[in-house]
Amino acid sequence: MTTILVDADACPVREEIYRVAARLDLPLVLVTNGARPVRPPPLPKARLVIVAEGADKADDWIAENATAADVCVTADIPLAARCLEKGARVITHKGHEFTAANIGSALAGRELSRHLREIGANAGGPAPMAQADRSRFLSALDRVVMAALRDQVGKG
Repeated sequence: MTTILVDADACPVREEIYRVAARLDLPLVLVTNGARPVRPPPLPKARLVIVAEGADKADDWIAENATAADVCVTADIPLAARCLEKGARVITHKGHEFTAANIGSALAGRELSRHLREIGANAGGPAPMAQADRSRFLSALDRVVMAALRDQVGKG
């Protein structure tokens, strides 16, 4: 069954995810290391997983538990790559879908940005979330989840 896995610590679109999970009656797992308060929604199929504190513990849990039926919501590019290796679908909180065709360039761009920061050529961070980003995310999440559900019907 398709489950929505959420890298919840810094996810600005949790409410949008809750709406989609509720509408489609899907299992939802919010994964956090507890660094920021995350309250699970009052949905029967929602659960909160709190992992041990530490770098990448939430990412490790998500990557280890993702399946080809799942949709992962994360802006973490290395986590996205790990989920794609398991066959899961991955989208960012701004509605960008990572795929096998684009994850390599995303990883390379991340490494380039890291290098530029190290040498002091900081170009600033990402733009803040806008209402258009939320709308784009909601549309993308709906599209990606529906594709995952169609794949499950085709395999069942």
